[in-house]
Amino acid sequence: MNLHALIIGGSRGIGLALVETLLADPAWSRVTAAARHAESAPGLDALAAIHTPRLRRLNLDVSDERSLQAAAARVASVDPALHLLINTAGLLHDDGLRPERRLAEVTADNLLRSYAVNAVGPILIAKHFHPLLAHGERAVLANLSARVGSIGDNRLGGWYAYRAAKAAQNQLTRTVSIELARRAPKLITVALHPGTVATDLSKPFSGNVAGDKLFTPAYAAERLLAVIAGLSTESNGRFYAWDGAEIPW
Repeated sequence: MNLHALIIGGSRGIGLALVETLLADPAWSRVTAAARHAESAPGLDALAAIHTPRLRRLNLDVSDERSLQAAAARVASVDPALHLLINTAGLLHDDGLRPERRLAEVTADNLLRSYAVNAVGPILIAKHFHPLLAHGERAVLANLSARVGSIGDNRLGGWYAYRAAKAAQNQLTRTVSIELARRAPKLITVALHPGTVATDLSKPFSGNVAGDKLFTPAYAAERLLAVIAGLSTESNGRFYAWDGAEIPW
Protein backbone atom coordinates (compact mmCIF):
# COMPACT_ATOMS: atom_id res chain seq x y z
CA MET A 1 0.00 0.00 0.00
CA ASN A 2 1.29 3.48 -0.89
CA LEU A 3 0.78 5.61 2.19
CA HIS A 4 0.89 9.39 1.92
CA ALA A 5 1.11 11.77 4.90
CA LEU A 6 0.73 15.55 4.89
CA ILE A 7 2.08 17.60 7.80
CA ILE A 8 0.90 21.21 7.88
CA GLY A 9 3.31 23.36 9.86
CA GLY A 10 5.99 20.88 8.87
CA SER A 11 8.98 23.23 8.63
CA ARG A 12 9.88 23.47 12.34
CA GLY A 13 9.10 22.30 15.85
CA ILE A 14 6.71 19.38 16.28
CA GLY A 15 5.76 19.50 12.60
CA LEU A 16 9.34 19.08 11.42
CA ALA A 17 9.86 16.26 13.93
CA LEU A 18 6.75 14.51 12.62
CA VAL A 19 8.07 14.79 9.06
CA GLU A 20 11.43 13.36 10.08
CA THR A 21 9.86 10.50 12.06
CA LEU A 22 7.53 9.54 9.21
CA LEU A 23 10.38 9.60 6.69
CA ALA A 24 12.30 7.18 8.91
CA ASP A 25 9.43 4.69 8.51
CA PRO A 26 9.55 2.97 5.08
CA ALA A 27 5.80 2.28 5.31
CA TRP A 28 5.23 5.90 4.25
CA SER A 29 5.96 6.17 0.55
CA ARG A 30 5.36 9.92 0.47
CA VAL A 31 5.54 12.65 3.10
CA THR A 32 4.51 16.18 2.19
CA ALA A 33 5.66 18.99 4.48
CA ALA A 34 3.58 22.13 4.17
CA ALA A 35 4.31 25.57 5.62
CA ARG A 36 4.30 29.19 4.59
CA HIS A 37 7.91 28.91 3.38
CA ALA A 38 8.33 25.15 3.11
CA GLU A 39 10.37 25.33 -0.08
CA SER A 40 13.10 27.40 1.62
CA ALA A 41 13.02 25.99 5.16
CA PRO A 42 16.50 24.92 6.38
CA GLY A 43 15.21 21.96 8.36
CA LEU A 44 13.45 20.59 5.31
CA ASP A 45 16.51 21.28 3.15
CA ALA A 46 18.47 18.86 5.32
CA LEU A 47 15.77 16.18 5.09
CA ALA A 48 15.36 16.65 1.34
CA ALA A 49 19.07 15.94 0.84
CA ILE A 50 18.46 12.48 2.28
CA HIS A 51 14.87 11.64 1.41
CA THR A 52 14.17 13.04 -2.05
CA PRO A 53 11.88 12.06 -3.79
CA ARG A 54 9.86 10.69 -0.82
CA LEU A 55 9.75 14.16 0.72
CA ARG A 56 7.70 16.83 -1.01
CA ARG A 57 7.39 20.44 0.05
CA LEU A 58 4.31 22.58 -0.26
CA ASN A 59 3.95 26.31 0.37
CA LEU A 60 0.64 27.36 1.93
CA ASP A 61 -0.75 29.88 4.39
CA VAL A 62 -3.32 28.55 6.86
CA SER A 63 -4.79 32.04 7.26
CA ASP A 64 -5.49 32.38 3.51
CA GLU A 65 -8.31 30.22 2.15
CA ARG A 66 -7.26 30.69 -1.47
CA SER A 67 -3.79 29.43 -0.55
CA LEU A 68 -5.29 26.33 1.08
CA GLN A 69 -7.54 25.65 -1.89
CA ALA A 70 -4.63 25.93 -4.33
CA ALA A 71 -2.42 23.74 -2.14
CA ALA A 72 -5.06 21.02 -1.95
CA ALA A 73 -5.36 21.06 -5.73
CA ARG A 74 -1.58 20.69 -6.08
CA VAL A 75 -1.52 17.69 -3.76
CA ALA A 76 -4.49 16.08 -5.54
CA SER A 77 -2.77 16.46 -8.91
CA VAL A 78 0.10 14.25 -7.75
CA ASP A 79 -1.27 12.04 -4.95
CA PRO A 80 -5.07 11.69 -5.07
CA ALA A 81 -5.23 9.93 -1.68
CA LEU A 82 -3.98 10.99 1.74
CA HIS A 83 -3.83 8.55 4.65
CA LEU A 84 -2.72 11.00 7.32
CA LEU A 85 -3.08 14.76 7.68
CA ILE A 86 -1.75 16.40 10.83
CA ASN A 87 -2.21 20.14 11.25
CA THR A 88 0.38 21.50 13.69
CA ALA A 89 0.08 25.20 12.79
CA GLY A 90 -0.80 27.39 15.75
CA LEU A 91 -0.34 30.85 17.24
CA LEU A 92 0.31 31.53 20.92
CA HIS A 93 2.49 34.62 20.79
CA ASP A 94 4.39 36.93 18.47
CA ASP A 95 5.66 40.49 18.55
CA GLY A 96 2.23 41.93 19.33
CA LEU A 97 0.52 39.01 21.04
CA ARG A 98 1.14 37.53 24.47
CA PRO A 99 -1.05 35.23 26.55
CA GLU A 100 -3.18 37.39 28.84
CA ARG A 101 -2.85 36.98 32.59
CA ARG A 102 -5.65 39.43 33.42
CA LEU A 103 -8.95 40.42 31.85
CA ALA A 104 -7.62 43.96 31.43
CA GLU A 105 -5.10 42.66 28.87
CA VAL A 106 -7.73 41.20 26.53
CA THR A 107 -8.12 42.97 23.17
CA ALA A 108 -10.45 42.30 20.28
CA ASP A 109 -7.59 42.28 17.78
CA ASN A 110 -5.67 39.57 19.61
CA LEU A 111 -8.77 37.45 20.14
CA LEU A 112 -9.47 37.57 16.41
CA ARG A 113 -5.84 36.93 15.41
CA SER A 114 -5.69 33.85 17.60
CA TYR A 115 -9.04 32.62 16.34
CA ALA A 116 -7.99 33.08 12.70
CA VAL A 117 -4.97 30.76 13.02
CA ASN A 118 -6.04 28.35 15.75
CA ALA A 119 -9.69 27.81 14.80
CA VAL A 120 -10.48 29.12 11.32
CA GLY A 121 -7.31 27.67 9.79
CA PRO A 122 -7.99 24.07 10.89
CA ILE A 123 -11.59 24.02 9.70
CA LEU A 124 -10.62 25.46 6.31
CA ILE A 125 -7.90 22.82 6.04
CA ALA A 126 -10.57 20.18 6.62
CA LYS A 127 -12.83 21.85 4.06
CA HIS A 128 -10.29 21.76 1.25
CA PHE A 129 -8.27 18.62 2.03
CA HIS A 130 -10.95 16.18 3.25
CA PRO A 131 -11.73 14.83 -0.26
CA LEU A 132 -8.19 13.41 -0.32
CA LEU A 133 -8.91 11.54 2.92
CA ALA A 134 -12.36 10.28 1.94
CA HIS A 135 -11.52 6.96 0.34
CA GLY A 136 -12.04 3.33 1.21
CA GLU A 137 -8.89 2.93 3.30
CA ARG A 138 -8.14 3.98 6.89
CA ALA A 139 -7.25 7.65 7.14
CA VAL A 140 -6.68 10.10 10.00
CA LEU A 141 -7.24 13.86 10.17
CA ALA A 142 -5.61 15.21 13.34
CA ASN A 143 -5.52 18.77 14.63
CA LEU A 144 -2.92 19.67 17.23
CA SER A 145 -4.91 21.31 19.98
CA ALA A 146 -3.89 22.01 23.58
CA ARG A 147 -5.10 20.98 27.01
CA VAL A 148 -5.68 24.65 27.82
CA GLY A 149 -8.48 24.56 25.23
CA SER A 150 -10.44 22.17 27.44
CA ILE A 151 -13.28 23.97 29.21
CA GLY A 152 -13.70 21.13 31.69
CA ASP A 153 -9.99 21.13 32.56
CA ASN A 154 -9.65 24.91 32.99
CA ARG A 155 -8.64 25.51 36.60
CA LEU A 156 -6.14 28.36 36.28
CA GLY A 157 -7.84 30.92 34.02
CA GLY A 158 -5.88 33.42 31.97
CA TRP A 159 -4.65 32.94 28.40
CA TYR A 160 -8.03 34.13 27.15
CA ALA A 161 -7.38 34.32 23.41
CA TYR A 162 -5.48 31.04 23.13
CA ARG A 163 -7.86 29.10 25.39
CA ALA A 164 -10.92 30.37 23.52
CA ALA A 165 -9.44 29.77 20.07
CA LYS A 166 -8.38 26.22 20.97
CA ALA A 167 -11.80 25.54 22.49
CA ALA A 168 -13.32 26.72 19.22
CA GLN A 169 -10.92 24.51 17.29
CA ASN A 170 -12.02 21.55 19.41
CA GLN A 171 -15.69 22.22 18.71
CA LEU A 172 -15.05 22.59 15.00
CA THR A 173 -13.00 19.38 14.97
CA ARG A 174 -15.76 17.52 16.80
CA THR A 175 -18.42 18.89 14.44
CA VAL A 176 -16.57 18.09 11.23
CA SER A 177 -15.77 14.60 12.53
CA ILE A 178 -19.49 13.79 12.56
CA GLU A 179 -20.08 14.95 9.00
CA LEU A 180 -16.97 13.35 7.53
CA ALA A 181 -17.65 9.98 9.18
CA ARG A 182 -20.95 9.82 7.28
CA ARG A 183 -19.13 10.30 3.98
CA ALA A 184 -16.04 8.22 4.74
CA PRO A 185 -16.61 5.64 7.51
CA LYS A 186 -12.88 4.80 7.73
CA LEU A 187 -11.81 8.42 8.25
CA ILE A 188 -10.94 9.21 11.89
CA THR A 189 -10.90 12.89 12.91
CA VAL A 190 -9.38 13.81 16.28
CA ALA A 191 -7.86 16.61 18.35
CA LEU A 192 -4.48 15.89 19.93
CA HIS A 193 -2.58 17.50 22.82
CA PRO A 194 1.20 17.05 22.43
CA GLY A 195 2.16 18.02 25.98
CA THR A 196 4.55 20.88 26.68
CA VAL A 197 7.19 20.71 23.98
CA ALA A 198 10.46 22.65 23.74
CA THR A 199 9.62 24.75 20.67
CA ASP A 200 9.54 28.44 19.83
CA LEU A 201 5.81 28.45 20.65
CA SER A 202 6.32 27.34 24.27
CA LYS A 203 9.82 28.68 24.96
CA PRO A 204 8.78 31.89 26.80
CA PHE A 205 6.48 29.93 29.12
CA SER A 206 8.36 26.69 29.82
CA GLY A 207 10.72 27.92 32.53
CA ASN A 208 8.56 26.53 35.33
CA VAL A 209 7.90 23.20 33.63
CA ALA A 210 9.60 20.21 35.26
CA GLY A 211 12.29 18.63 33.11
CA ASP A 212 10.42 15.34 32.75
CA LYS A 213 7.33 17.22 31.58
CA LEU A 214 9.09 19.28 28.90
CA PHE A 215 9.30 17.10 25.82
CA THR A 216 11.63 17.31 22.87
CA PRO A 217 9.90 17.65 19.50
CA ALA A 218 11.20 14.21 18.54
CA TYR A 219 9.64 12.60 21.61
CA ALA A 220 6.35 14.44 21.10
CA ALA A 221 6.26 13.31 17.46
CA GLU A 222 6.92 9.71 18.47
CA ARG A 223 4.15 9.76 21.08
CA LEU A 224 1.61 11.47 18.82
CA LEU A 225 2.21 8.97 16.02
CA ALA A 226 1.81 6.13 18.53
CA VAL A 227 -1.56 7.56 19.58
CA ILE A 228 -2.60 7.92 15.94
CA ALA A 229 -1.56 4.33 15.19
CA GLY A 230 -3.86 3.13 17.97
CA LEU A 231 -6.95 5.02 16.85
CA SER A 232 -10.04 3.17 15.67
CA THR A 233 -13.30 4.39 14.17
CA GLU A 234 -14.63 4.55 17.76
CA SER A 235 -11.99 7.23 18.39
CA ASN A 236 -13.57 9.57 15.86
CA GLY A 237 -14.39 13.02 17.20
CA ARG A 238 -12.44 12.68 20.45
CA PHE A 239 -9.65 14.64 22.14
CA TYR A 240 -6.51 12.75 23.20
CA ALA A 241 -3.30 13.62 25.01
CA TRP A 242 0.17 12.49 23.98
CA ASP A 243 -0.11 9.45 26.27
CA GLY A 244 -3.41 8.28 24.79
CA ALA A 245 -5.54 9.53 27.69
CA GLU A 246 -8.80 11.18 26.67
CA ILE A 247 -9.17 14.86 27.62
CA PRO A 248 -12.55 16.34 28.64
CA TRP A 249 -13.96 18.98 26.33
